[in-house]
Parts: sequence; C-alpha cells; structure tokens
Amino acid sequence: MATTERDYYELLGVSRTASPDEIKSAFRGLARELHPDVSEAPDAETRFREVVEAYEVLSSSERRDLYDRFGHAGLRSGGFQPSSFDLGSLSDLFSAFFGDDLFGIGARGGRGRGDDIAARIEIDLAEVATGTKREVPFGVAVSCDRCGGNGAEPDTAIRPCPTCAGSGRVRQVSRSVFGEFVRTGGCPTCSGTGQLVEHPCEQCHGAGRLIQERTLEVEIPPGIHDGQRIRLGGEGHAGTPGGRAGDAYVEVHVRYDERFVREGNDVYTTVELTITQAALGATVQVPTLDGETEVTFEPGTQPGEIRVLRGRGLPVLQGFGHGSQHVFVNVNVPRNLNEEQRRLLEEFDRNATAETYEPGEGFFDKLKSAFR
Repeated sequence: MATTERDYYELLGVSRTASPDEIKSAFRGLARELHPDVSEAPDAETRFREVVEAYEVLSSSERRDLYDRFGHAGLRSGGFQPSSFDLGSLSDLFSAFFGDDLFGIGARGGRGRGDDIAARIEIDLAEVATGTKREVPFGVAVSCDRCGGNGAEPDTAIRPCPTCAGSGRVRQVSRSVFGEFVRTGGCPTCSGTGQLVEHPCEQCHGAGRLIQERTLEVEIPPGIHDGQRIRLGGEGHAGTPGGRAGDAYVEVHVRYDERFVREGNDVYTTVELTITQAALGATVQVPTLDGETEVTFEPGTQPGEIRVLRGRGLPVLQGFGHGSQHVFVNVNVPRNLNEEQRRLLEEFDRNATAETYEPGEGFFDKLKSAFR
C-alpha cells in the first residue's frame, strides 16, 4: 500500500505530540470528508483507506510507540497488518472504533450488517505449489423467504416503535455534579429495529432469518502461506432488513510434509548418499514438489554440500516467479562392516595420500554461498 511510504501523522494532519483526542478528532473529520459516498474526488477511496490505517496505528498506544521508534519496518516486524475491509462495511469498522455512528446517518430500521462466519481447511504442500479448490460447508443465516426478512407474517402490519419513534436508538440523559451526560444506544423495546411486529412470521418465528446449510467453492491461490485467510465477501450471515450480509473467512492450513521444510517461497530437502556414491559420483532421485527428478552429484561430493534447483520452489503469492529448492547432502557412513569390507577400507587408507583428501570449500562457506 502507498501508506507504507507515507507518514501517518502527515496523513492525519497532526503533530507527533498530538494527544489521543486530537488524533481521534482529526480522523473523524477526514473520514467524513473523504468517504466515497460523500466525496467526488477520484482518489477519495484510496485516501480514505490511508487515514483508516493511520488511525489504526496512532490510536493504539502500543502500535504508536512501535511506529515512533522504528517506523513502518517496526510495525511489519511486530506483525501489524492493516484491517481488510470493503466500503460496504466501513460503518461497522467505525462503530467498533467509536461506539457510535461516525457519519450521523444512524441505523434506522435496524439495517445492521450480518455476522461473519469462519471455516478451517487443510491442504498439502504440493497443492500450495499449484493452487487448488475446495468445497467448504457453512451453516448460514439467510433471509426468510416467507416474510422477506422483516419477521412479520405476510399481509400483517408492522408499526413504528413508540419508544424510539422508529429510529431504533434512544438517548438517555443523566445529571451529576459534573454536568449533564448524554448517552445514545439501541432501543430496548424494539432491539434497535425501530419497528414492532404484531404477528411474527410462522416460518422464522419473527427472527427474519433461517439457518441454511450452504457449500461454497473456495479457490485457494498458489503460494498461500499457512494460517492465511481467504475472504468471501457477502457470503456470511444475512443482515437485518436493509443491511448487507456478513463475510465468510476460510483459514488455510498446510499439512506437514516430512520431505520438505518451507522457508518463504523456498523449500529445503535432504538427499542421502553413501560414502562410495559421494566419492565416485552418482545420479540419484530427489523429491520435488512436482514429482521426483534426477540430480547428478560429481565425484568427491562432500557432506553438507548444497545444490540449488532454481525455480523448483513455491510460486510467489499473487506475484510472479518461483522460489528455489535447496538440496542438502548427507553422507551415510557405514556402521557395521564385515571383515572383507574392513580390510578393503584399511587398504584404501594405506594407499591414500594428501591429494586424496585435498580440502575444498568448507561446510559453513557452502552454507553462506547458498544463502547468498
């Protein structure tokens, strides 16, 4: 995102010593100004997302301290990721920030966004290399088809709530020695819907929603990492009448594969050579993510030697190219020798010279070379 290169204080238009109240006030003003429903500027949506991210960081004392000390790199190393949202659910995000309605529009008629749902799936490392699809079952609240989601039996009246006059919200005023306090919240009579149903729907019993089993096909992109989530917008529980549905989140976990260790987009594996294969050279089968391949090792291959198979790693998520496969050589030294084998090795040792064991690049030098 562009914000990784921009100063959060500059985005909100506040000083680095600004108080939490000053940061909150600046954010509210910019949010009202830049919301795409209000602003006609072509970059309104981008700027809106930028100020949301800036507020997420500066409104948290812990994240703000990390940002002040180490900048954007400190936030990344600390695991901070900006919230992922769509414009249809921004009012919910700000309600979580402030506990009220940011734009003063209100939630008349209980037009609340539906709840999100979540599921967990497992895939193999080989499927990470190619991408795959999964059918995931969900129990989802959907709008009742009998009442259209309003909770009332068809052809029966729905009247405005007398307590809140149909607004869905009530104000409570309390007085103390410190002054007058006004608190706004959902109406307790109508539960924030602004309406009273006299004859509840027989199918959903007035809830306006029914639980339905649904199977969604989820496309898992190549290169996905263990623990990452895929969002399916609008596939969650239905909202109250007039509100949008929630989202479905699928958390992807990658099964352990004893053949490989993953590090980013690279994979690491080990090949076992006998001492004769290492000394004389050999061509052996090495497992890769798309099947076994032949790799030839030259005579004199040393324990700890690393062969790099370019492009045989995992694809870059939502990008281009592939990582590499690093093959570590392990040389098996025989443990149990018979008399003839021992005699032959002793004879070999007597005939060996300094040139036989001419030193080459050391193990740690090879390791450094591989990472370079």
